[in-house]
Amino acid sequence: MQTDVKICGLSTPETLEAALARGASHVGFVHFEKSPRHLDIAPMVDLVRLVNGRAETVIVTVDPDDDLLARFAGEVRPDWLQVHGRETPERVAEVKSRTGLKVMKALPVAESADLDVVARYRTVADRILLDSRRPKGSNLPGGNGVSFDWTLLRTLDPDLDYMLSGGIDAENVAEAMRIARPCGIDISSGVESAPGIKDVGRINAFFDALGRIAAGTPA
Repeated sequence: MQTDVKICGLSTPETLEAALARGASHVGFVHFEKSPRHLDIAPMVDLVRLVNGRAETVIVTVDPDDDLLARFAGEVRPDWLQVHGRETPERVAEVKSRTGLKVMKALPVAESADLDVVARYRTVADRILLDSRRPKGSNLPGGNGVSFDWTLLRTLDPDLDYMLSGGIDAENVAEAMRIARPCGIDISSGVESAPGIKDVGRINAFFDALGRIAAGTPA
């Protein structure tokens, strides 16, 4: 099974095109004002239009209210919503019902006990995203450029459909995939030259690394 790849936090046509040209299965756009990757609705609409079905589109947001959900579904029309806040399983189900969109629920991981909640969400979310717990002092639930102990994930149900995120880049993606064996990889800061600034060269380097993995020569 081919591993999905989501390039998240895109904000320019140039970097979006680079991700699409290299075969990203998912492209993500962030709507969270505290994030350096934040986009308002209008530019998000323009970027989703440029995708034109070449990948699945994902809006990443944090504890969205019902009015914002309506705008996402009615104006942006992504394929997915990725909720990255304190949404309960009941709220995740409500988000799906209100929008008619697929929902990915992000869960923070720092220790094995953090995985106990996965079972509560996998029955309502279309996919789980496992990310590093935010470091002390950070206001961002994701995109912090830090990883966690991937060996913790060896206890997960092998049938769990999940994406792995947190501190992944061209240098460590082979190790991440070998240890965790996720269904998908989510990368944001690992293809940036500065917080919020995606870099075409780093996007290409990341996909080059994936190509070496597929060819059996990850070094």
